[in-house]
Amino acid sequence: MPPTLASLAQHSALKLSVRSGEDHLERPVRWAHVSELADPVPYLEGGELLLVTAITLDAEDRDAMRRYVRRLVGAGVVGLGFAVGVHYEDVPDALLDAAREADFPLLVVPRRTPFIAISKAVSAAIAADQYRAVTAGFEAQRELTRAALADGPGGVVTRLAAYVDGWAALYDASGSVVAASPDWAVRRAARLTAGVKRLRERSAPASAVMGDTGDDRVELQSLGSGRRVRGALAVGTGAPLGTAERYAVHSAVALLTLSTERSRSLQRAEQRLGTAVLRMLLSGQQDHARAVAGDLYGAVLDAPFRLLIAEPAAVEEETAGWLQPVVETLESAASRAGETVLLVPESERRLVVLAADGGAVVRVCLDAYAPKEAEEAGITVGLSAPAGPIAAAGAYRQAEQALSVARRRGRALVEQEELAAGSIVPLLADDAVRAFADGMLRALYEHDATGRGDLVASLRAWLSRHGQWDAAAADLGVHRHTLRYRMRRVEEILGRSLDDPDVRMELWLALKTTTDPAPG
Repeated sequence: MPPTLASLAQHSALKLSVRSGEDHLERPVRWAHVSELADPVPYLEGGELLLVTAITLDAEDRDAMRRYVRRLVGAGVVGLGFAVGVHYEDVPDALLDAAREADFPLLVVPRRTPFIAISKAVSAAIAADQYRAVTAGFEAQRELTRAALADGPGGVVTRLAAYVDGWAALYDASGSVVAASPDWAVRRAARLTAGVKRLRERSAPASAVMGDTGDDRVELQSLGSGRRVRGALAVGTGAPLGTAERYAVHSAVALLTLSTERSRSLQRAEQRLGTAVLRMLLSGQQDHARAVAGDLYGAVLDAPFRLLIAEPAAVEEETAGWLQPVVETLESAASRAGETVLLVPESERRLVVLAADGGAVVRVCLDAYAPKEAEEAGITVGLSAPAGPIAAAGAYRQAEQALSVARRRGRALVEQEELAAGSIVPLLADDAVRAFADGMLRALYEHDATGRGDLVASLRAWLSRHGQWDAAAADLGVHRHTLRYRMRRVEEILGRSLDDPDVRMELWLALKTTTDPAPG
């Protein structure tokens, strides 16, 4: 503890006596300062014990003393030490009454006690307190280091909470709570996500004090050795942190930052291993892929998985920084659920993910992206049907097909199941297919525009009836000979035979594409 007025009054060598303000003697003394100025306030910082002999003070003027004491109280001076036997044999009644009226501590300094002795006592006490704080801080650092080695980041959080007699919480890069202690602190920590998000928007290192979270005072500290924030630490206490507690917090920040950077190095190594596993799966080497995956990725290969391909929705020059938030979101979801996920950045514009079918990662993707347009989400995702290692290459093709459809439709996410359950026609609804269809049918439309027949409607009816003349003629309300004549004219104008099944298929798809475009 720092020196207080009470500890100075109890100091046997100083022989100080208290004449007023007895209820405020536990105030800490930041320094002892001598000033005979009538108004020393401009030269004070607050927290001082002011020492005077009153040589220049009119200590017997009651109004002057009231103003003098009020100024000292307003400046945060913790007490006044008045030397007797120098200018006054005792404390003047005017000063004493003013101090008692303000309930302001006034200590009598006997003539045999020099002011320098009081200053030395305060300085020695402050130095001793700082030494105790530093020693306690080093001990806390050792304990936190042992906790980190034994139990990882969670152990650091638990030990820190106990040391500061409060609570602590660790957040990952996405702002999700990774660990909290005691257990009840999880809910308290979850309420700070907005503050953590604001902290992440600033360059590391960064800190913030949250004073409106209930009965406690919360400090947020960013984690990360570079400019990018890799996580955050929250510490909640009932009062501002002391010197020893702050040493402990700084030690925890350093240990957790080291853990974060070490984790990132491991993640990069795991990512390289994941890339090898993915390439083996896609090349049909399932056995080798399982052997390489080992315990790290084996779990995701032992059950049905979904293959996901994600790309930025924006053009290439506008996609800087898109990948990291997506990776952090998916890794955070997997971590919270205790799942294994394989993430492989194939390039700066493509991320491939293998995740458990029905697991947290797939749910996060569906919840976060499926309802949105690509422009709103900033990302385009294709999601395969459930598959196993032997069908990984097929799942990759499915994800690519779904990704292509998502791009054409402006959707943030499309599942392969949507394509398999629907019509093929929407898959053809892009500009190249429409241009082909328009070019193929243009001559028939131009013919019909002259009023010399209805070849397009007749062709559509005939194809829809699979070439059955009577049924198609009935649909059109014409004689079957009329329909036969029209089909011969179609062949003449197009220069193609309707006996060719490929021609009939192309004409039917052209009619569907131009009349039933895919929903946009």
